[in-house]
Amino acid sequence: PTLHLFTRAGLYRVAPVTWYLSTPTTSLDLPIARVGFLYANAVACANAAEPTVSTLVDGKVHRYTRDLTEESNVLQFFASHKLTPLKLHKGYISEPAESDEYILDVGIDEVENDFEQLIRTLIPQLRMRGWTVTFDRDFPFQATEYVDDWYADFASESEQPWFDLELGVKIGGEQINILPLVVSALQRFLSQHGRKGLQDIPEDGAFTLTLEDSRIIALPMGRVRTILGAIIDLYDPPNVGADGKIRLPRTQLGAANEIETVLGESAVSWTGSAHLRQLGQQLRDFKKIEAAVIPEQFQAQLRGYQQEGVNWLQFLRQYELGGILADDMGLGKTVQALAHICIEKAAGRLDRPCLVVAPTSLIPNWRSEAARFAPHLRVLPMHGPQRKLRFGEMADHDILLTTYPLLHRDSKALLEQKYHIVILDEAQNIKNPKAHATQVAQGLETRHRLCLSGTPLENHLGEIWSLFNFLMPGYLGDESRFKKNWRTPIEKFADRERQKMLSRRTAPFLLRRTKDNVAKELPAKTEITISVEIDGTQRDLYESIRLAMNEKVRREINKKGLARSRIVILEALLKLRQVCCDPRLLKQERAYTTNDSAKLTQLLEMLSELIEEGRRVLLFSQFTSMLAIIEAEVQARKIPYVKLTGDTLDRSTPVAKFQRGEAPLFLISLKAGGTGLNLTAADTVIHYDPWWNPAVESQATDRAHRIGQDKPVFVYRLLTEGTVEEKISALQLRKRALADALFDEGKTNMAELTLSDLDTLFEPLV
Repeated sequence: PTLHLFTRAGLYRVAPVTWYLSTPTTSLDLPIARVGFLYANAVACANAAEPTVSTLVDGKVHRYTRDLTEESNVLQFFASHKLTPLKLHKGYISEPAESDEYILDVGIDEVENDFEQLIRTLIPQLRMRGWTVTFDRDFPFQATEYVDDWYADFASESEQPWFDLELGVKIGGEQINILPLVVSALQRFLSQHGRKGLQDIPEDGAFTLTLEDSRIIALPMGRVRTILGAIIDLYDPPNVGADGKIRLPRTQLGAANEIETVLGESAVSWTGSAHLRQLGQQLRDFKKIEAAVIPEQFQAQLRGYQQEGVNWLQFLRQYELGGILADDMGLGKTVQALAHICIEKAAGRLDRPCLVVAPTSLIPNWRSEAARFAPHLRVLPMHGPQRKLRFGEMADHDILLTTYPLLHRDSKALLEQKYHIVILDEAQNIKNPKAHATQVAQGLETRHRLCLSGTPLENHLGEIWSLFNFLMPGYLGDESRFKKNWRTPIEKFADRERQKMLSRRTAPFLLRRTKDNVAKELPAKTEITISVEIDGTQRDLYESIRLAMNEKVRREINKKGLARSRIVILEALLKLRQVCCDPRLLKQERAYTTNDSAKLTQLLEMLSELIEEGRRVLLFSQFTSMLAIIEAEVQARKIPYVKLTGDTLDRSTPVAKFQRGEAPLFLISLKAGGTGLNLTAADTVIHYDPWWNPAVESQATDRAHRIGQDKPVFVYRLLTEGTVEEKISALQLRKRALADALFDEGKTNMAELTLSDLDTLFEPLV
């Protein structure tokens, strides 16, 4: 189809309002659309009666049969936009109309506004459908040709912590910066539809923008939608300068680089700072980063993936960026961090100490690893009752070791000292941004910040925000913006596009390798779930507790709502879990008179068989009181064992005894011993009771299944059949999915706990 837009002068005659007035008849110029159909070089006028059309080529007449059915379909589409044949118009038309002339079928006062709107919306659609559209030069409403040539520019002054981003299109060799127009359109769109409305923008169709000279440009809707998604967090608060460029901190280079990722490098002409573009590309693919030279003083041979990790840490240090080393437990995050510190020492940059903040249980591990791999580094542990006597020595050491509980207690001394690097080990400990330890960590003065954590996300995306707020404040916006822009769309509305974008946004600063990917030399790990059926008085107790707590939970939800009933829900689930483990965990008379514990019976049978077979067993439970019950049973059976809980002051002795083979059984509380232990002498792991986060269980399992293990590892999970334990196990998959989605944008995500989930958790036993 062809469309030509022009103006017919004096076409519309307006007669006097009444017969007795002497107002003269006036005339108006009206915009007209002429429609035709192209057959080779011959144009057939719309609505013409002839079934054929002919043209003269090289002195010969060529005749073509028209496809009147298809022409009719096209004209019906045309008519659906208020365009009707001029000859059928009901107004006072002063001149005869041609068959191919169309006019807007609206009131005379509406013609101008409606025709301008038509140009904005219909013409881009027609061009994308294959129409040829032309304009008379003096036609009052113009539209450019469809644009498909883009350019982008990164620019920054030397040594500045910011850069300018420009994005635009080329029309006839002219570069037009459209970023301010797109930002303005985004602001208008968000005020009307909110961020969730971005999902509803169609992939096809056209997006129109009006330039300062009144020209209208049409852009592919799918591409504009992608750009809107990429800059949605870059403009708020608006950073557009008078020159139409967005000024951003260098930490946002990865976010700005998303535009190149989603549009495709071949579709955009990239200009400006080659250095900035190279940095952005390295942030997307750290394997292109230059290899770091490990000093001779570092006494360990790094594996390939560990060398890549050190390269990445050095890259972040070079560009003053923070990052999360999120390797699986057992892959050597501590070793990589120590190698990184050794490089800084050898290069002469370590003129201030490095501060390592870790859980109390990991301080011995840092001391032993540093003594083993980097004995030349001066290490000062700052914990214990005598620690304050050594505050004056901090500046004379290379590494200072402290704990999360001591961050608040020793905040004055710690905040006064300046650091070269601050490393948070098991950094999920600062997942609560309002906690005192988190706030002290934020206030530490340091050149570089790093987080080590195999589980940077345990429950919800807000925990990731807290880590990034420590590493690079503002990178993911403030807490309220992050919740509005990321948490709510992903966790509540399952917005896959926002999920993918968050994965891309965090990927340059979050390095994760799994054992399956990099530690091929590890022996096999076999995971086995053992279902245990409860019966008798234990079953009766479970049902009575379930009925009572279900009723209590429902009352609380009806009174306060689901979100504000969390404490009561957790209390109810705790009681049900305690019944499943052993009724004696409940603090009530009936529980004490109920000696049945199907799971404990199953466990003791397993331990007898496993130890008789010569197996070395790690037994984890979240309840120290459950470990005490198990300990009494083990003692009665004269099974040698060692034990570690939060009350254990000397952690190294039970670990050494187990590793030397002096005891075949290690009883460990999940909270105290789930991290920081190397127990490769074990070949069997038993999880007595499950909890929400599967990553916590994985960390505990990795005490045995880690680098240095040379035996196959068997992992047993004991679940009481049909109870809340089985239901929790199913919900664990959603927790794992949320964490996986952070590392892999192709994974699905997780929604929050729902009323339907509660119905499942409180189902009666079958």
